[in-house]
Amino acid sequence: MSRVLPAEGDLRRVIGDGEKIPDGEVDGLGNDELLALYRNLVLLRTYDERSVVYHRQGRIGTYAIFWNHEALQAGSVFALEDRDWIFPAYRESAIGLLRGMPASTVLSWWRGHPAGWWNPTDYNVASICVPIATQIPHAVGFAWGSRLKGEDRIALTLFGDGATSEGAFHEGATFAGVMKAPVVLLCNNNQWAISTPLSKQTAAPTLADKAIGYGMPGVRVDGGDVLAVYEATRDAALRARAGDGPTFIEALSYRAAPHATADDPSIYIDSERVEEERENECVGRYERYLRRLGFISDADVEEIKQEALDLMRAGIAQAEAESPADPALVFEHAYADPPPSQANDLAELRRILE
Repeated sequence: MSRVLPAEGDLRRVIGDGEKIPDGEVDGLGNDELLALYRNLVLLRTYDERSVVYHRQGRIGTYAIFWNHEALQAGSVFALEDRDWIFPAYRESAIGLLRGMPASTVLSWWRGHPAGWWNPTDYNVASICVPIATQIPHAVGFAWGSRLKGEDRIALTLFGDGATSEGAFHEGATFAGVMKAPVVLLCNNNQWAISTPLSKQTAAPTLADKAIGYGMPGVRVDGGDVLAVYEATRDAALRARAGDGPTFIEALSYRAAPHATADDPSIYIDSERVEEERENECVGRYERYLRRLGFISDADVEEIKQEALDLMRAGIAQAEAESPADPALVFEHAYADPPPSQANDLAELRRILE
């Protein structure tokens, strides 16, 4: 039988505020690991901020912003082994950078260029899913199949609170619980599914409360606390490897940036709450934690930020240096037996692009 654990009512936290709330610590993380986590946070933050700039310059297309969500991405991936797989949604488009994927590859994806696709086995990072929640059954099926083959690996899938309103989430979570698939379901609950607030999505007290219906533990964690996310994911990963099945993690945050570059959140967002969140955003929060420990200096911060900026500048230069894609690629894999009209369509497309 599945081991059902009650949802944790209180948020897991590790990082304090340096005043009233004391700092905690996580076993097994030394100075090198803590600094590596900071580098990952800065890399993601730099990617996100530069991508918004590149979009405004017309150098990439519509872009899904993940500003202030870096902690849940960096913290969760850091808790995995290299052999484990990641199944991202579009808001985690840059998560492959944490596995060594070139920035140019991710930027090319947003430019709609074929160079933006990668072989998932090169990084153990699946293709980015744009349809909401469809990556959840993919992750569960992969994890279950991996267990059947006797492989010691788990799958992590990341999704937003809006995904919990989709059938694919229910199907994936049900299957994971029944089959005890070694998978971690990490929900970024930033309170908004574009402009739909959480209160319009569920009557449950918390999203973690849903976990009990699928026969898995539900954990709530401060999504802006990279160490708390790391600890929760590490525990879930250990549980999955031990054969005890999946875990649902609700990482609580608040969206402090537009849903995407095509969104105007001013008509629905709580602007005062946004300002509060921006003042305590996750990268600066972790940096202050490291400074209180004496683990990082001004020189370290400047060096790490410059490295990330240089990486991004080189990445966009490489992406823009790619030769234009052949228009025929639009048609090549659309039909097993192409209709006769397709040749005319391709010819017309070539004429328009000339």
